[in-house]
Amino acid sequence: INTLAIVPIMSKQHHPRATEATTKYFLTQAAASALILFSSTVNAWHTGTWDITQMTTLTATTLLTLALAMKLGLAPMHFWLPEVLQGVTMTTALIITTWQKLAPMSLIYLTIHNLSPTVLLLMGILSSLLGGWGGLNQTQTRKLMAYS
Repeated sequence: INTLAIVPIMSKQHHPRATEATTKYFLTQAAASALILFSSTVNAWHTGTWDITQMTTLTATTLLTLALAMKLGLAPMHFWLPEVLQGVTMTTALIITTWQKLAPMSLIYLTIHNLSPTVLLLMGILSSLLGGWGGLNQTQTRKLMAYS
């Protein structure tokens, strides 16, 4: 629902870069949402429950972790974020980097006891390192915001 709400705001500027950023954002978020749905389906198939907070199978938790990393723009699923933020206005970039991250963070909070702490720690460290290195030579504020 968040994606459908932000897409018109992103494409409000009638510019090819805004259209490209909107398309990249929509496709990335749709793929991540499909992965969340697929991980929930795999979990329901193996355990018999649709409760996303009761994931016990490795396949379902791995898919959920990848999907949430893609939605949050964490490394190694972060390649879409700088290009998307570069194509939109500063206000829209601020919304994407803050408000749009609340739902995936709440899903991480709800499923943290089932997700692998090692994988989450590695993704956090990798995101910090790649974000630091990627942001060193940036002169544009939106790309710097994407790497931070």
